[in-house]
Amino acid sequence: MSRRKIVAGNWKLNGSKDFLQNIVETLVSVNDVDVVIAPPFPYLEKASALVADLNGLSVSAQNVSSYSDGAFTGEVSVAMLKDIGADSVIVGHSERRELFGETDAIVAEKISQVLKFGLTPILCVGETLEQREQGSTIEVCSTQIKSVLDVVGAENFDNVVIAYEPVWAIGTGKSASSAEAQEVHASIRKLLSESLEGLGKKVSILYGGSVKAANAKELFEQEDIDGALVGGASLKVEEFNEIIKAAGI
Repeated sequence: MSRRKIVAGNWKLNGSKDFLQNIVETLVSVNDVDVVIAPPFPYLEKASALVADLNGLSVSAQNVSSYSDGAFTGEVSVAMLKDIGADSVIVGHSERRELFGETDAIVAEKISQVLKFGLTPILCVGETLEQREQGSTIEVCSTQIKSVLDVVGAENFDNVVIAYEPVWAIGTGKSASSAEAQEVHASIRKLLSESLEGLGKKVSILYGGSVKAANAKELFEQEDIDGALVGGASLKVEEFNEIIKAAGI
């Protein structure tokens, strides 16, 4: 079964209305590659309107509340994201886990909410440098994924996209080698297959962590890497376009 190739750009705390307009007008379209842009909350509705008639381009939120409604000042629900046209949601990014205290349990509840409303969750998993040096990379990623599987069930997991992002490589300029990334991706796919027959063949697994035009092609050539969750390079339209093109080769 052919898995979706996905290149997603996480803008983090960056962007403007003019930047959004420019990048949507400038992004390349490549057959069989789904391109996702994830601007901050204020720009999501405008982004959704801009991409509405464009094939292969969709909009993701960077975060979502684990609550569906109520007295939770500052929170944004999945229903609200769906209402303004978002297609997917990044959940469990290491910056959310480390800076905002999101636990595996909170991440799992957010994934459950996203699936309930029919959006696509992009589940981020990954290890710190200390965990890698201790040789616990695969254990850490497996624990993060199993916590979600236990809540939503393997039978509902084929609508989840996974992004493996080694924490030590995010925004540092460092990146796992293609072989290191492939090893983790293969272990994740094995875990999924053990959870439900055939699941590993369905789920797209992206690599994130200082993905650039210079290393994208080598990463995408690996058997179990289905695309990328791109940070800083997604703000440079020419470089982001090169990453998209590399995914289509």
